[in-house]
Amino acid sequence: QQQQQQQQQLDAARAAAPAMKVSRRASENAGKVEEEKLYSPEEAVALMKELATAKFTETAELHGNLNLDPKYNDQQIRTTVALPHGTGKSVRVAVLAEGAAADEAKAAGADLV
Repeated sequence: QQQQQQQQQLDAARAAAPAMKVSRRASENAGKVEEEKLYSPEEAVALMKELATAKFTETAELHGNLNLDPKYNDQQIRTTVALPHGTGKSVRVAVLAEGAAADEAKAAGADLV
């Protein structure tokens, strides 16, 4: 009962607050997305591509809940991901060494020794 009253008060406060100005692009896209619907990954990606109208490369984030407890070693996840097209940056190797180790690093292909 009390939670219901609090929710009604919040709804009334939101209705009384001045609405934020919405851009033309955002208002056009708002009608294409159903907020309550759970989209499959394929549908979500297709919808994102359809709604991407900015003049720059847009990005998307994925958040997932794996129900793991990181306090336990067997439930920790630490990994790297190899992107299909790389990061776009060339890899340079620098080595701090002297003598034979420096020569060995140079021979192995280090950029800076």
